[in-house]
Amino acid sequence: MEYDRAEAVGDRLELLRTYGYGLCMGTADALPGVSGGTVALLLGFYGRLIAAVTAFTPGRAIAVLRGYRPDRRDRAREALLELDLGFLLPLGVGMVTAVVLIADLVSSLAESHPIAIFGFFTGLIAASAITLGRSLEFASPTHVAAGIAGTTLALLVAADVVQLPGSGPAVILVAGAVAISAMILPGVSGSLILILLGQYVFLSSELSAFVRAALDLLGGGSLSAVVDPGTTVALFVAGGLVGLVTIARVVRAALTRNRGVTLLFLVGLIAGSVPAPLHNISETHAWTAETTALTAAWAAVGAIALFALERLVGGFDPE
Repeated sequence: MEYDRAEAVGDRLELLRTYGYGLCMGTADALPGVSGGTVALLLGFYGRLIAAVTAFTPGRAIAVLRGYRPDRRDRAREALLELDLGFLLPLGVGMVTAVVLIADLVSSLAESHPIAIFGFFTGLIAASAITLGRSLEFASPTHVAAGIAGTTLALLVAADVVQLPGSGPAVILVAGAVAISAMILPGVSGSLILILLGQYVFLSSELSAFVRAALDLLGGGSLSAVVDPGTTVALFVAGGLVGLVTIARVVRAALTRNRGVTLLFLVGLIAGSVPAPLHNISETHAWTAETTALTAAWAAVGAIALFALERLVGGFDPE
């Protein structure tokens, strides 16, 4: 009996620990600096995360859904174990908690203090590119070309030379697929991808609006207030699920096949994304000497914060 109690306490502690991991990972991915994948590496659960994510296949999902049939229950239990839902569910809840809290803060600051928030993000991204790039080598012309290709692509998107058409359903699906795939990669932040695609502020505000409307609904609020932002959130999540079983696998295969070249492309993508947050500032402020100075100051704060975090944890390694 005492053993059962001790085991139950151990299970609860494990759930809380995994939830805490999710909070850390979600916080990292909600800010365009350190990625959730890097946090997973630092905290020592990256291997388990990748194994669980890559175990998610349509076949296993169907097996779980068919578990209501008596003759399929054994296969359903087996699929549940393979999916490691005891780990993924509390991790996912922790990530969602962090993302919701930060999205609300970001959407508020984007309206009230755009120079501060986007200047800070600029510094985070620049410092992230530096810290991750230190450990990589340009050992061949292919490595150089990969870094240049990633940087050029990001710069073209940031400069609106390469554009996505607005923020319709298809764009939200694509943003979800690419961003959530990036969340599990060491070095690349999902929110960085959203900033690059011009969807970060929009999706943050939609998520905040959905959460507020859902809470209001519990107190007798309007259902119609939930539908519009809820549709956006649902499309993003759907895109994320598609991305996890497609894009994430492609990138993981590329890392396995040629890790050095792939990492240089990814870090180049981060470096080329440095100017992306500045477009959000230019939408509300003219680039006067005062605006430039304030942006530079907040960028310095972001860079110092990232470098301090790097020193605290002993360095970031995209490997």
